[in-house]
Order: sequence, then structure tokens, then C-alpha cells
Amino acid sequence: MKKVFLVFWPSFLVAAIAEGLFFSIIDPQELYLFGQVVHFSPVATYSIAFIGFWVVCAASSMLTFFLNRSAAEVNQKVGAGGTAI
Repeated sequence: MKKVFLVFWPSFLVAAIAEGLFFSIIDPQELYLFGQVVHFSPVATYSIAFIGFWVVCAASSMLTFFLNRSAAEVNQKVGAGGTAI
């Protein structure tokens, strides 16, 4: 469970900052998607954007967590029950 918090909490905070910066520059009513005006309410636009930012930030945090493993963790054999042999 600790690993989940190590990935999702920082990504949540960075997504909140990214959304604040993005929507301080861009008006949600002036967004275009594939050449068409987005006709969502501002709250829906903010929510969808936040989830998108959070997914991207979580993927980045997960990649950092994955690449930070030691050689022993990478090379250990895992048994059928998911435990190290």
C-alpha cells in the first residue's frame, strides 16, 4: 500500500498544479478538440482535464518508481504465489 501512496500522492499534487497553470492561461470555453469546439460545462472540462493530468503524472511517477529498483530487486526470482524465492 505504501508504494501506491508513493506514486499517486505526488502525482495528485503535480496534477493540481498543472491544471491550475493550464487553466490560468486557457479558458475552458475556448477549447477545441479535433477542430470542433468542446461543449462541456466548465466543471466537466476541469474534471476531465484534472483526471488526464493525474494519469500522465501518475505514469511518470510509476516509471520513476520502476526505474529506481535495485539490481537485486530486478533479478530476484518470484514464485507462483508472488513471493520471492
